[in-house]
Amino acid sequence: MNRNWKIAGIIATVVIVLAFPLYILKAVYVDGFGREKKTLAQAHYTGSKSCIDCHKIEYDQWLKSDHYFAMDTASDESVLGNFDDVELVRNGITHKFYKKNGKFYVHTEGAGGKMQNFEIKYTFGIWPLQQYLIAFPDGKLQTLPLTWDTIKKQWYHMVDAVYPDEPLTPDNWLYWTNQAQNWNGMCAECHSTDLKKGFDPVTRTFHTTWSEISVGCEACHGPGSEHLKWAELPAGSRPANTSYGLTVNTNIKENELYVNLCAHCHARKTSLQDFVPGTGDLLNQMIPELPREPLYFADGQIKEEDYVYGSFTQSMMYMNNIKCNDCHNVHTGKLLFQDNKLCLQCHRPDQYDTYAHHFHKQEGEPGQAVITVFGDTMDVGSGARCINCHMDGRYYMGVDYRRDHSFRIPRPDLSDKLNTPNACTRCHGDKTNKWAAEYYKKWYGRSNRESFGTKIAEVESSATLSDTAIYNRLADMSESELFPPILRARILRDLDDRYPWMAKPLLKKNLSAHESIIRYTALSAYPVDNVEDIHALTAMLTDPVKAVRSQAAFKLSSFPRDQIPKKSLSAFDRALEEYRKEMEYSADFAPSRHNLGIYYDNLGQTDKAIENYREAIHIDDQFYPAKVNLALDYNKLGENAKAEKLLKEVVKSNPEQSTVKYSLGLLLAEMKKYDEALLWLEAAGKELPYNPRIQYNLGQLLDFKGQKTEAENALQKARDLDPQNPQYSIALIQFYLNYRMFKKAKRLTLEYKRDFPQDTSVNDILQYIDEQMLVK
Repeated sequence: MNRNWKIAGIIATVVIVLAFPLYILKAVYVDGFGREKKTLAQAHYTGSKSCIDCHKIEYDQWLKSDHYFAMDTASDESVLGNFDDVELVRNGITHKFYKKNGKFYVHTEGAGGKMQNFEIKYTFGIWPLQQYLIAFPDGKLQTLPLTWDTIKKQWYHMVDAVYPDEPLTPDNWLYWTNQAQNWNGMCAECHSTDLKKGFDPVTRTFHTTWSEISVGCEACHGPGSEHLKWAELPAGSRPANTSYGLTVNTNIKENELYVNLCAHCHARKTSLQDFVPGTGDLLNQMIPELPREPLYFADGQIKEEDYVYGSFTQSMMYMNNIKCNDCHNVHTGKLLFQDNKLCLQCHRPDQYDTYAHHFHKQEGEPGQAVITVFGDTMDVGSGARCINCHMDGRYYMGVDYRRDHSFRIPRPDLSDKLNTPNACTRCHGDKTNKWAAEYYKKWYGRSNRESFGTKIAEVESSATLSDTAIYNRLADMSESELFPPILRARILRDLDDRYPWMAKPLLKKNLSAHESIIRYTALSAYPVDNVEDIHALTAMLTDPVKAVRSQAAFKLSSFPRDQIPKKSLSAFDRALEEYRKEMEYSADFAPSRHNLGIYYDNLGQTDKAIENYREAIHIDDQFYPAKVNLALDYNKLGENAKAEKLLKEVVKSNPEQSTVKYSLGLLLAEMKKYDEALLWLEAAGKELPYNPRIQYNLGQLLDFKGQKTEAENALQKARDLDPQNPQYSIALIQFYLNYRMFKKAKRLTLEYKRDFPQDTSVNDILQYIDEQMLVK
């Protein structure tokens, strides 16, 4: 039986080689922001105050921004929460807030659940909430769950707002003294300037530094020392075409480059290194999450904390070259205009700011307020505001209402089908989707206007289209340049999840896509089965984008070194070293430790692999991929009882993980626990009915158990699901021969000869069948 049950690398959640030589050549000397690399090497950070003399207006605007208040040392000026000996009682536990010798303290549960006194070291944010940081040993700062609501001016517990149904015991990854609430790895890079995380994976310690405690000028413009030198030169002596000596050119007309300036902090992502402003392609430093479940709704609407980038880059606005600064003052962070004036910069008021478009009353007209699903009151006139229909939102962290930046057309008629929210019933919290859909039809007719994400979700959820039809439609979307690149990448990932036996040619084609996010996604999903595939990946080892070439090296590392062309070995070694450094950079997270485990497994260093899988489990006991791969290593070492224990832990706590049930079935079969193995393989087969490998192994075990009819059905299904795989046809032919079912064997063997004419051994099989049929 095939024991291919290692869980692939988790990056989170992907460049241009042969087709775009100019891009590669340019990338050697100049990055994507037109900034000379020599300037970057020379420049150092000077602090926001060094900008005041020439940029007083912008500096004063920044002083009022959320960026300025992103983080500060705890003081009477910075702390907004009430520390005047007040208490918060929660679940029978009294938390106390007080001051002592001019410092701020809280009495609350600490590590292990024991009540302790903690000093507040730093404030974190200002509006609509303020959090507080506590210093712990080993250089760690932890985010206190007791949070100040700056709107209602009261304390609340973050767990009640974010995890109300999950009991967070002190050993849970999400508990405030553990990794999920660690400032160094989870928060710091987007709240301070020139942040260096400084994590040591050997000692599990941090030495985190910054040049400026909050998000200053240089967080976006880059280190300013060379700019100051440029500014001191006489006007006629200043060199041209140097971006004024700045390491980042923000005078950008192309929206992709401009949005990427903001994306590092305003995206849900995996970071590959300490952030350096303006280092060309986004995937040189980070890998953004794709707008797909479970982080987003099926149609791409925001669900978890997604931080704007994944929403905005799937929008029609983005596809029409709209940039962040078209709506926001980049120094204050505030909107350029209030109400509909913001949208009417581009959209005609006589067409869109009318009752005939929105069908809602204006402010001041008679009517009644409505109550939203969140319990908020929407006054008369709210429905006439563009953002309330086209930028629906959700509350995060209990009190922070964030709007969806995908700028979509509400589709209440699809909400029940797709299990997605819509702006209509979010505002009218007491109404149904059907009610909203009827009004929608009355006002706009049977609309077929959809956002890009909705189009994808409709096809994926179709109950009338065949699998082939769904695949073909999605594949067409993935190749359409009318679709945003981030959604084209999402489609590739979805197709690989749903139809892996069909997706490989499309994935291979997209290995050379222009957009790095598409290349990376295609590469991450691409199955490497033969020499041709190895050659396809070796071509990506010199890709100009770091995430792509390092991922190519990681995938190639699972093959013997002598299978990689000699001329590519140097590039392979360099890219693989990049991958190791990327994972070690984020080795304070379970997924990166898991990936390091695979890295060492691929290099044949099982002891180091086991060490990293165990460390991943130490960080987060609920991170099941590490348990699965640790089980695989135990299996290789002959310690199957340990492997069985781990896999059973996983399926118990994650019953939706059908592939792990399959792995458990294979392991139990190897342990000769056939009856139990059969139960798990049957369960996996029911839950993953389109996986031919499961049907193949299930058929083999059913045959071994003497369940002839069921075995034949399973083997036939495997062949039907993947007729291009000769192994499944051969298995079924062998089954018929074993049971002397020669007519079926001959029919299938003739089909095999037609489909695989290169296999000349089939003639011997046909001769044998004919001889046996004569004897019979």
